[in-house]
Amino acid sequence: MTVFQGIFPAVITPMTSDGRFNEAAFRDVIEFNIQAGVHGFWVAGGTGESILLDDDENHRIAEVVADQSKGRVKNIMHVGAATTARAAGLAEHAAKAGVEAICCVPPFFYQRPDHEIAEHYRVVGAAADLPLFVYNLPGSTGVDISPELMQMIQDKVPQLAGLKHSSQVFSNVRIFAKMGLCCLIGNNQLMLPAMTYGATGCVDGPPILAPERWVAIWQAYQDGDIKRAEAAQDEASNVIEVLRACGGGFHATMKFAVSERLGIDCGDPRPPGLPLTEEQRTAISKALETLGLI
Repeated sequence: MTVFQGIFPAVITPMTSDGRFNEAAFRDVIEFNIQAGVHGFWVAGGTGESILLDDDENHRIAEVVADQSKGRVKNIMHVGAATTARAAGLAEHAAKAGVEAICCVPPFFYQRPDHEIAEHYRVVGAAADLPLFVYNLPGSTGVDISPELMQMIQDKVPQLAGLKHSSQVFSNVRIFAKMGLCCLIGNNQLMLPAMTYGATGCVDGPPILAPERWVAIWQAYQDGDIKRAEAAQDEASNVIEVLRACGGGFHATMKFAVSERLGIDCGDPRPPGLPLTEEQRTAISKALETLGLI
């Protein structure tokens, strides 16, 4: 099975002023990151406001990212939904659109036993018949994928390739790696330590703004230069700390920061997310200057 390794920025979903998917801005964001050396994208996930998108939007996003990338990187398309039927339908379309892999959160809201979660993944995996990544995001789904549950999924889902691990249980990175899975760490500030523990790369939102900072970590680690990798990790993590101090919601901050850096308009977050205040916009612009990003 294909190995997924490196930097996979979680892509924002740019919106027009009337709240529709902004295809042109989306293509600009994708191309900017490809030119910076990323290895793929995590598409329409949490950073991309996934559960706020309707099926037609999800379908079009899959089509556009595949078309813009043209096989230069690996796209992992999120197809997670509250129902198995909807997730399977999104997975089937993602495969037809031409993405390289799919990812899926476990069923959420209702607490499901492990065997039902595993069956959910079996159906979704079969619908696309592409490499499948489990999206372990317990802070949002209420489900933390344990090694035992992952083993159950692995036994039932031949398409299973790996997971995005956004759990607080860092030690499971090593266990998942020993299971032969591509474990992509979901915390960009833990990218370097996670790779020393067996992670094959990183998926998170902030690299979509400054991909070169995280690509530098990857390149240094691949060169065996740990000191350079540590310095690169510090520099990348500083981006997050500086922006966090500006206030504002995550989606609003990321969209505005990317807009400022690329000279495009990625719009506001979809409600109930709120736009930034003028004071927050000014603070972010100054922060980007301080960071050398504009």
